[in-house]
Amino acid sequence: MFNVLDFREIFTAGMVLFAVIDIVGSIPIIIDLRKKTGHIQSEKASIVAGIIMIVFLFLGKEILNLIGIDVNSFAVAGSFILFFLALEMILGISLYKDDAPETASIVPLAFPLIAGAGTMTSLVSLQAEYETVNIIVAIVFNIIFVYLVLKSSSKIEKILGSQGINVVRKVFGVILLAIAVKLFAANIQSLFS
Repeated sequence: MFNVLDFREIFTAGMVLFAVIDIVGSIPIIIDLRKKTGHIQSEKASIVAGIIMIVFLFLGKEILNLIGIDVNSFAVAGSFILFFLALEMILGISLYKDDAPETASIVPLAFPLIAGAGTMTSLVSLQAEYETVNIIVAIVFNIIFVYLVLKSSSKIEKILGSQGINVVRKVFGVILLAIAVKLFAANIQSLFS
């Protein structure tokens, strides 16, 4: 197991997940939830999101096989989703928006805010490129970071301010855009070979 640990893969997968989860960009939503409900269950939301992501990592391929879609096709489709997510982050536009969650329970936080459609697509797409153990390590690092952000969202908002949060979003948007292009290029060839 440890001979397949690749820190470059862990870092790249971690950056993809960090950009897609966009927990820093979700701070305004988290703060709204905290104001409406008074309390956010950071531990519970983080653990449930982590479990959802790891389960999908292992069962995602089987689900795709069941409906007759190969991983490369899904990875190409995932690269389009990552591309549009990156455009949203860079341009500050909203191509798709869920309704605002009403309570700060597991449902709006763990799913779909943390482990949403973009995250699921990214996991299966990453699995086409990287070792599963490296993706799991990247998930764990991201869940720890998500937990820390959830716990200290008000402090982060005060430190960064709305301009700082926007800058962070745009930087990770550009990184995500480059990763989407690489993912597309790597998987489109196998569809035609």
